[in-house]
Amino acid sequence: MTVGCIIQARMGSTRLPGKVMMTVDKNNPILYYVVSQLRHCKFLDKIVIATTDLKEDDEIIEFAQKLGIDYFRGSSSDVLDRYYQCAIKFSFSNVVRITSDNPLIDPEIVDQVIKKFYSDSYDYVSNTLPRTFPYGTEAEIFTFKALQIAWKETKILYDREHVTPYLYNNPNKFKIKSLVHSKNLSFLRWTVNHQKDLELVRDIVSKINKKPILMVDIVNLLTNHE
Repeated sequence: MTVGCIIQARMGSTRLPGKVMMTVDKNNPILYYVVSQLRHCKFLDKIVIATTDLKEDDEIIEFAQKLGIDYFRGSSSDVLDRYYQCAIKFSFSNVVRITSDNPLIDPEIVDQVIKKFYSDSYDYVSNTLPRTFPYGTEAEIFTFKALQIAWKETKILYDREHVTPYLYNNPNKFKIKSLVHSKNLSFLRWTVNHQKDLELVRDIVSKINKKPILMVDIVNLLTNHE
């Protein structure tokens, strides 16, 4: 049972174009941090960057090659299809979905989500239903079979753009579970959608001198600065 992590990434972000290749420190962009953090996960068999077949995303492919990370190119609008075709290419039994706007994704949280998934015969597990973890720590895992069903059945554009809504909006079809934090930390946020978000991440990285950077490190930093 292969657990493959698919990171969706593209240069054409509407709110902050090209953000995945914007630098967090002097040398390394957001996408580097996403991959670097995930490489500390214990339960991932492979990490793949899934981008689009648009010319503008050649830069992402070149960077993936530089990092020594496998990549896949697919639809720019139908991200569900991109995930499905990528999972087929790499023969993933189960898929972890990570978005490239979360440079400080916590590998320990990802591992917890995977452990929860394997604790029973779940089709889909995330840490966002309900949301108790900070924005910027989102992780989802689902079976290839569930992905295939969503790919075949949903025609709704929103579902196809966001990959997983068909899964968690159909609890009658899929066995769903959520990882819930002991404290509600959903008021915290370090995902990158705007320039001010990137400045926050840069500030966090400059002040936490360890790898990987975990959620608890960031919470402690933000709490001590209040």
